[in-house]
Amino acid sequence: MQLKPKKRVRTRLQQQKDHAMNIFLLKIAIVAVSTALIAYFLPRTGGFNYSYELGQPWRYGTIISTQKFNIQMSDSAISQRSDSLARHFMPYFTHLTAVEQTVKADMLALDGDETLKRHVVNMLDSVYSRGVMSGADRDSLSEAGTTFIRIIHGNEAQVVPLSRIMSTHEAYQYITHADSRYTPSDISHLNINTVLRENLEYDYAKSAAELQAETEAMSSSLGFVRVNEKIVDRGELITEDIFQKLRSYETIINRKAEENGTSGLMLWGQIGLVAIIITLLVTYLAVFRADYLENPRSAILLFSLITLFTVIASTMVSHHFFHVYLLPCSMVPVIIRVFMDSRTAYVFHTGMILLISLSLNNPYDFVLFNLVAGLVVVLNLRELTQRSQIIHTSIVATLAYCTLYICHEFSIGAEVADLERSIFIYFCISGLLLLFTYPLFWVMEKVFGFVSDVTLVELSNINHPLLQKMSEEAPGTFQHSMQVANLATEVAKRIHAKSQLVRTGALYHDIGKMERPVFFTENQAGGNPHKHLSPMKSAEVIIAHVERGIALADKYNLPEQIKGFIRTHHGTGKTMYFLVTYKNEHPDEEVDETLFQYPGPNPSTKEEAILMMADTVEAASRSLGEYTEEAIGNLVDKLVDSQVSEGFFKQCPITFKDIADAKEVMKERLKIMYHTRISYPELNKTADEDNKKQNNQLN
Repeated sequence: MQLKPKKRVRTRLQQQKDHAMNIFLLKIAIVAVSTALIAYFLPRTGGFNYSYELGQPWRYGTIISTQKFNIQMSDSAISQRSDSLARHFMPYFTHLTAVEQTVKADMLALDGDETLKRHVVNMLDSVYSRGVMSGADRDSLSEAGTTFIRIIHGNEAQVVPLSRIMSTHEAYQYITHADSRYTPSDISHLNINTVLRENLEYDYAKSAAELQAETEAMSSSLGFVRVNEKIVDRGELITEDIFQKLRSYETIINRKAEENGTSGLMLWGQIGLVAIIITLLVTYLAVFRADYLENPRSAILLFSLITLFTVIASTMVSHHFFHVYLLPCSMVPVIIRVFMDSRTAYVFHTGMILLISLSLNNPYDFVLFNLVAGLVVVLNLRELTQRSQIIHTSIVATLAYCTLYICHEFSIGAEVADLERSIFIYFCISGLLLLFTYPLFWVMEKVFGFVSDVTLVELSNINHPLLQKMSEEAPGTFQHSMQVANLATEVAKRIHAKSQLVRTGALYHDIGKMERPVFFTENQAGGNPHKHLSPMKSAEVIIAHVERGIALADKYNLPEQIKGFIRTHHGTGKTMYFLVTYKNEHPDEEVDETLFQYPGPNPSTKEEAILMMADTVEAASRSLGEYTEEAIGNLVDKLVDSQVSEGFFKQCPITFKDIADAKEVMKERLKIMYHTRISYPELNKTADEDNKKQNNQLN
């Protein structure tokens, strides 16, 4: 007989060890997976990732040059100088003497008057002495602004004004109109356009080589910056000179990053930083909210959110995809606050902002704006019971961002005209994206099994089909549930538990009584069916309302948290009335008390403990003979102390102070519910007769 308890103890110890090992493995998995994902997506270019504009103040810290470099001209200045060089450049053309001889010979071979042909040949000498090029070349040079060209004669190049050179069309017009002795029609009959050709040919190779040499010789440097020389300081206005220094330094840094590639030390450094932040968040849960770690769904939700947002931010920065301020970071504390608590929401929001800052080159502004805005959001959204609260939170978050940005800009010496309008647009878009948090609640509830306050408010509506059915089929139980809900809500508010969750759980905790309502005293109008049953059978009927309640909850798709109230509102307690009755009827029989015991389990949350206390106290208060302050106080103390002594609250995070406060609240509420009053003094007979005489005299 002694081996069974030892075996049971060993089994319980083994379960505790297994549970502790599972939690430890969960911690390791969270740190490893989150760190790997975040570190993988962090940018590792090592480039110059600052954003700046000419005429705007420098928003980051002081930039000190790490190497000597030349200050390069701006693109526009280089372009202007290149255009000027192109305009003043003199391209090379080769003089084709052979072409001239060929054209003259072809001209003399044409049919026609010999005198006229000799005249045309003389005109060709005059034209070719000036130079003839194709019309396309002439037009191209004119459009480029070229004023002089160089004509190569043997080994020499002669500079000639472009205006002196003719195109083939201009040469033809000159020949036909130069001498009044011959009309254009006379000359046109010779068809000289069939033999006329240009004697200047563009020398592309020599011109390109010369232009490249002159371009390379053109200096694009405006000076140089020494090692350890300050380039720009925080708040300093970016002038043209500073702008060119920054552009030149950016080019040098980015080129160096491309040549060196990703550094292994950089990767390990990022992994170390991410691992430290993730580990600190896990440590916070282990120390302050161990219940979230023990519930894998809670832990997965928390770290999935911060990992997802960090990966998105890193991707945006790495691929220059939109602006990081467009990311609605305040969405994370809103989600965590609705499903968990304010402190955890802000701690994880802070951790997420620090992780995102690792992808930014200078994250000061981003961290400042988001930490303050996140705190504003958490303080603003204490409980989400209406859709309008999300809209209000979105507006508050947007105003917080805009106000912080304006104050920050003024603090570094910027003027109103210096404020970037695009930043305000980013903040407004981020605020609009925050509105999508509301439909995300439904997704979170389905995926992770959480319940938002909005859903709880909808469930606590007495027009819900299940509550309507209970009010019709078990009106006494319905009234009992309403009273327990009010009582438990007041207790939850006093000890800082989730009041809306307690209220909703209280409304549904006894729905199983609808199956056989007459077996419960609050629904009995006259007869008591238990008179015709044995104590053991009666206990079976009473205990069955828990399982029937779970079945109804499954049928109406109630959340798991509400089912938890149904299972635990009696814990592993016993139906003492029928147990004692059975023992009295069978004094010599050894009773199996498990037949009179509820299946449990005992409460595992503070809210379930509150419901157990409120349910027991409210039901027992109906049987009080008198509702005096002393009677109510004794009843509450007796019932709650009995639950504590039986160990019903060992598995839930409720303190002795919470229990003391709960008892105090229930005493106060019961006194109000049952209208306990002081006794009024009776008027003695002599005083009554004197009053009657005075009234008669007045009449």
